[in-house]
Amino acid sequence: MVWSLDCQVQSDYFSLMRESKVPATGRGRATRERILQAAAELVAEKGAAGMSLDDVRARTGASRSQLYHYFEDRDDLVRKVIDVTTNVVIDVQAGLLKHLDSWAGIDRWFDALVELQVDRQGCGGCPIGSLAGQLAERDSGARAAIAAGLDRWETHLRDGLARMKALGKLRHDADPSALATATMASIQGGLLLTQVRRDACQLRIALDAARANLRLSASSRPNQKGDAR
Repeated sequence: MVWSLDCQVQSDYFSLMRESKVPATGRGRATRERILQAAAELVAEKGAAGMSLDDVRARTGASRSQLYHYFEDRDDLVRKVIDVTTNVVIDVQAGLLKHLDSWAGIDRWFDALVELQVDRQGCGGCPIGSLAGQLAERDSGARAAIAAGLDRWETHLRDGLARMKALGKLRHDADPSALATATMASIQGGLLLTQVRRDACQLRIALDAARANLRLSASSRPNQKGDAR
């Protein structure tokens, strides 16, 4: 599992972007995707504040009229980059996020998140969380887009926990929404500490605490419907 916007963002992810101003022709779609890819790379390299439309034009060869044909303004382009970033983060976890309705599935997901940070030597943090630090206080539209992206990610765990509760793997009074939010907070905090300390053990510690918190809501009744693990 790899998410990385400091490398070239794969064009496949751009097919998942929002439908606003998506061109009708293949050539137009290719131009729009090239602009988005360049903007995502520049945001990763320079930060959102450092990315300018002139930079995007220089990297893509697109004209100013093309930029404003496909995007309302710079802020609109940044918000589309947020959508693309969210798609990347979720897509690379897709095989794991489908199976968050068992303890084994949650453990595999947690292990993969830690392994990614080991591979990256603790660099980068969370791509969505990094954008929040740059944009949330200066652009309410960007903040809303980031919140929606995090919610898309969190929904996979929330739905998995809801299925676990329906199968009797969680107590009847367990709150899948609250548990999912607490877990996401552990992930984000663990990724931040891993990034600043360059130590993937920080995320491991945070996820171990998250798992312990989830297990507090485990049903004490053995052999419930479905996989008891």
